[in-house]
Amino acid sequence: MADTSIEWTDATWNPVAGCTVLSPGCTNCYAMRMAARLDAMGMEKYHDLTRKSGGRAKWTGKIRLDRDALVVPPKWRQPRRIFVNSMSDLFHDAVPAAFVAEVWKVMEATPQHTYQILTKRPERMTEVTAKLKKLPNVWLGTSVESGDYLDRIDALRNVNAAIRFVSFEPLLASVAAADLTGIQWVIVGGESGPRSRPMLEEWVDEIEASCRESGTAFFFKQWGGTRKKMTGRTYRDQTFDEMPVTDFR
Repeated sequence: MADTSIEWTDATWNPVAGCTVLSPGCTNCYAMRMAARLDAMGMEKYHDLTRKSGGRAKWTGKIRLDRDALVVPPKWRQPRRIFVNSMSDLFHDAVPAAFVAEVWKVMEATPQHTYQILTKRPERMTEVTAKLKKLPNVWLGTSVESGDYLDRIDALRNVNAAIRFVSFEPLLASVAAADLTGIQWVIVGGESGPRSRPMLEEWVDEIEASCRESGTAFFFKQWGGTRKKMTGRTYRDQTFDEMPVTDFR
């Protein structure tokens, strides 16, 4: 686990490493670049999880489980929002359901923390979590990069979760047709880093309007680009750091 500069969370926790390119939003994934860098630094956990293709790091499809990571969250006494598997997808087909259950036990045993889990595989998330306890400190979400993948939101609505959220990042096209019914939180962000693709303001406008209509909390993460610090995260001359209501009493 490590502190992070990701605006909507406090720390990252990676009991799984490695992934597979699934859709266009994965093309410039920062985790692939980071995994290659960690491998080059001699970190065994990330060894051989990427390969070079066209001068860039790409996932090999190999998945590595890290049971040593399971002991880390209980050591953090102060409450934190924790992004689970920033370097992978907990619901990748190669991650055994039994291992997901082990991760669930850790999250249940540490109710002081809030765990945020994103997947591009909400159908498997639904299938696996159906056999697990609904935890009030676990938020379940899916990533959607364009209107071609709005079915992920439909699948997410079938997940039994305290909070359901959608990350429209990297936002690569309009998602004006997105139905946010039953979605408590939305994150919006443009792609950043080398070869990043642009995000139009009108696409953000469409999402913000949908959030207001559905009562969904709206979090604007960044405009992105090759110099994301310069483009910043101000939208309509302000920052939007809305969080979902989490009072389950």
